[in-house]
Amino acid sequence: MSSNVAILDASKIKYSSPGREAVRRLFHHRSAIIGMIILGFLLTLAIFAEQIAPYNPIQLLRDVDRRAAPCIHLLGCPADQPEHLFGIDGNSRDLLSRVIFGSRLSLQVGVSTVSFAILIGGIIGAIAGFIGGWVDDVLMRVMDVLMAFPSLLLAIAIVSVLGTGLINALLAIGIVSIPRFARLVRSTVISVKELEYVVAARSIGATQGRLLFGHIIPNSLTPLIVQATLGIATAILDAAALSFLGLGAEPPRPEWGLMLGEERNSIFNAPHLVFFPGVAIMLTVLGFNLLGDGLRDALDPRLRGTGAG
Repeated sequence: MSSNVAILDASKIKYSSPGREAVRRLFHHRSAIIGMIILGFLLTLAIFAEQIAPYNPIQLLRDVDRRAAPCIHLLGCPADQPEHLFGIDGNSRDLLSRVIFGSRLSLQVGVSTVSFAILIGGIIGAIAGFIGGWVDDVLMRVMDVLMAFPSLLLAIAIVSVLGTGLINALLAIGIVSIPRFARLVRSTVISVKELEYVVAARSIGATQGRLLFGHIIPNSLTPLIVQATLGIATAILDAAALSFLGLGAEPPRPEWGLMLGEERNSIFNAPHLVFFPGVAIMLTVLGFNLLGDGLRDALDPRLRGTGAG
């Protein structure tokens, strides 16, 4: 009788795949939920910027006071003055519209630079970890040389050689990010290629290419996904820093770092002009960092079966 009950109880147990379990853990992770809410809001602004922004972000407005304070009619704004929730910048442009369109540019910057770094760094790391020997030594010593320089200073040096501009700034940020992903992929490939299923595939005659691209790399993506999420935040921050220094986006592009650089001398007499772009950068970086922490906890197999973070 007891054996029959045990069989019935076992039949009610539902199998949960690792992917489904990771998603469940992610949506039970408080930090990840907050990060997804922030990024969802920013993504909505980026996609529907034309519909949400009240003005053209590069349009010069007439008959307005330069560096006007934030103005809302319900709070006493003169009826004959248009509403500007974030105020007017030093070039008579609506600050709210520029911040909204800046979300689109910043997300494009983060995703494009990290995608480039993952593609190049992933190939380098996979080749180094899979082949080993002198190939590994040469490739990793090149990565060590790149990592010996502070990332922002190296990006500034690359932009100085290539010339100023947003495209060159993105390329510089992508180049300085390559070593981080290359070393991560290399270490993961070295550990995965010694696992039983890879050894079994090799024993039945699988080619080197099938081993690498069919078995090793697909099972090395978990730490790469987490690092990519955190890398987007770093790329956005570096791009804002380069634009602030005048080496990235050029006027009149609505880029948050450029907006800070243009109004840095107004921090005392018009602090809102640097406050709103600064808060936008902070929220974006915070959102990606929180999501990255949640992904790390959700995808780490050692944390499965424990409570949500």
